[in-house]
Amino acid sequence: MPGVRSTVDRLDRPSAYYNNRNKRRRSDKDHRDGDDESGQPEQPQEDPLKDATTLYVGNLSFYTTEEQVYELFSKCGEIKRLVMGLDRFNKTPCGFCFVEYYTHQDALDCMKYIGGTKLDERIIRTDLDPGFEEGRQYGRGKSGGQVRDEYREDYDEGRGGHGRALHDAARLREVERRDLESDVGRLR
Repeated sequence: MPGVRSTVDRLDRPSAYYNNRNKRRRSDKDHRDGDDESGQPEQPQEDPLKDATTLYVGNLSFYTTEEQVYELFSKCGEIKRLVMGLDRFNKTPCGFCFVEYYTHQDALDCMKYIGGTKLDERIIRTDLDPGFEEGRQYGRGKSGGQVRDEYREDYDEGRGGHGRALHDAARLREVERRDLESDVGRLR
């Protein structure tokens, strides 16, 4: 009799972010070291999320407070530590956080019951995380916030209005308009 295939995804599977980051590291290592001539197959890496107690929480409003996050996430277990994501330059919240629990099961329960629910009228995302390290609390975007907010074209009040790319384009159009007006004024 063939094995039974599960129709439900594992909650503790490695995240896409983690997998892509490791693919880049392996390919960089291969380019530095040259081809592996030992002939031995590459050993599969141990899953770093099998005992993970930290959750990455995304799509938060910029106005969501640490207290609101703590209140919601403490319903799934005792929270060890909560780290709000900050804009690298302004040190203001930028829409994500890390929640660390004492047990792996509490983190899985949180993903199961809280992931995909609404907080401050926004559907939040939860993913297991290998663990918080100092420096990860800051956004990685050029403007100091999250990268995804720089390319957003729609208006999103909960995440600070329009995306940075739209602000930059509007600012450029305004500068060009002023330059054109001053050129026309000089010609008169």
